Amino acid sequence: MKDKIVSLERLKTIVAGLKENGKKVISTSGCFDILHAGHVTYLEEAKTKGDILIVLLNSDSSVRTLKGEKRPIVSEMERAIVIAGLACVDYVCIFDDKTPCAIIEKIQPDIVIKGGDYNGKWIPEMDSVKTYGGSVAYVSVVDGLSTTNIVDKIKELNRNE
Repeated sequence: MKDKIVSLERLKTIVAGLKENGKKVISTSGCFDILHAGHVTYLEEAKTKGDILIVLLNSDSSVRTLKGEKRPIVSEMERAIVIAGLACVDYVCIFDDKTPCAIIEKIQPDIVIKGGDYNGKWIPEMDSVKTYGGSVAYVSVVDGLSTTNIVDKIKELNRNE
């Protein structure tokens, strides 16, 4: 499983080889802090859109920028190991930026996957895929399932003790 966790340089080489062999490469991105059923459902549906699923994982510093100083709860390497352990995920690459756009432009996946809650909204990834002719596709999200909801539930349970 740990061999699925790769650097950007290694990922560029891998993707080039996959594309040469006619594979449809897709990517998605996120924090994936405290993996839950919503994440797994999302990733499994994403995998149905192509042959190879790459998860671009926000680093700890990136998560703090997006979610605040108390996040992530789970470290980037632990999150990467858990994500890489899923059968539907082929590769994981950790990134430090606020968005995965720089990596997307370098590896040029055929399709970038986002949650259906972004459908109809502008996202930075749209501009990235335009630079090389890729596309953005959307998959379902499970309402009510989020790391934030899990954290809030734990806080509530602890207040009641």
